[in-house]
Amino acid sequence: MTATTKLPAPAPMAGKDQPVDWLLVYKFNAASFPGCTDDGVTPKTGTKGIFGGTVDVYKSGHSQQYIYASSKHPSFVKGEGCVGATYTDPLGATFAQVYDTPGYYYVLWNDQFYNNPIKKEGAPMGHSKGMLAWNEEGEGFVMQVSTPSWPASGSKAHPRQNDGNTLGCINDDDVEVGQHFFAVKINKDDLVTILKALDNSSVVTSTAHPEIVQNGGPADVQALVNALGKESKSKDCTVSKLSGGIRLISKPSLMAAPPWQIVSAQLGGLPLRVASWWAEPMIYSTTADTPIGCWPAGLGKPGPVAIATSGTWAGTSIGLTGGEGTNHNHAKMGISTDSSKPISIFGDMNQQGALGPDYAYTGQICSSSQNGRGGLFYVVEDAELFKSMTALLTGDTAPESGPNGE
Repeated sequence: MTATTKLPAPAPMAGKDQPVDWLLVYKFNAASFPGCTDDGVTPKTGTKGIFGGTVDVYKSGHSQQYIYASSKHPSFVKGEGCVGATYTDPLGATFAQVYDTPGYYYVLWNDQFYNNPIKKEGAPMGHSKGMLAWNEEGEGFVMQVSTPSWPASGSKAHPRQNDGNTLGCINDDDVEVGQHFFAVKINKDDLVTILKALDNSSVVTSTAHPEIVQNGGPADVQALVNALGKESKSKDCTVSKLSGGIRLISKPSLMAAPPWQIVSAQLGGLPLRVASWWAEPMIYSTTADTPIGCWPAGLGKPGPVAIATSGTWAGTSIGLTGGEGTNHNHAKMGISTDSSKPISIFGDMNQQGALGPDYAYTGQICSSSQNGRGGLFYVVEDAELFKSMTALLTGDTAPESGPNGE
């Protein structure tokens, strides 16, 4: 690029040179669809990752098989190859345009970088992971990821040290369990909105590390980027609409309430079915009448929130709970259970915490676990995507009675 050449806006990619307005990728767990494509083959140790690193030896399993949908084809289709590890798969193509091209600005945030380059953070910092990338005009994309420790470098000019930066080449066993990736095309106004939402949810990042922040573009954007990485003092959710019609909900850490009930309330009491890293302290399924003691005044009433413990793809059952082992899920996805409202939701947060004091154990407080952390939720209204998501999340459901019979 010459000094007078403007970089085009980076965009979500459904494949190499296939820009779309939004992109969703769901990576399966190792029990349901192991290896890559349908070959069941785990890549050999020593294989070079295209964005840095070598393929790891996983504790108990590996899967980079995936399905994906986009604004141009909102129904899920099965992808080919190893997701995130090639220049032609949707995730690899989306990331590569920024990583391999000098001159783009970016912010990466993740509460689980594991000291490469910054330390892991717990509450009250946000339980949020993702990437923003933009050009001089502030146009680009935002990508929400559920993967610990990836991505951790936004440019090959600043390679990650002491760990990989390619999906499947990370010391954290990020490809053993299910993960999701959701990217949206944005304009400059959207960029400002998202940066404010990130600040509200206390995301973990640092402008001191060029691997994860390259600041630039419009002056107001730069100022917002410089403010990130600190604990927010906000107690209020923000709800915004991006230029493409997708809604963005930002939960602050100081709103100490169950995350997906908050989402339901922000959507007018919409009944939900949710898959996440469902593990202790578990928040069980709730009805519209389930008492919730951990609830801010004035927030509104949530609808029922059912916890999906298994799903289905191509006749194969997929585990959707959290825990050690191959048949678990780390994606955070929800759907409306009201068919007249075809809404799909992609979030940062697990359904772990408390409905009220002493909910999961004696002495538990309202800010327990995910209740006391921040995160983002993208709300998409699309009938075709909703149909595919509903099919994917069809399976078993957690009971409504909590751990202490509540």
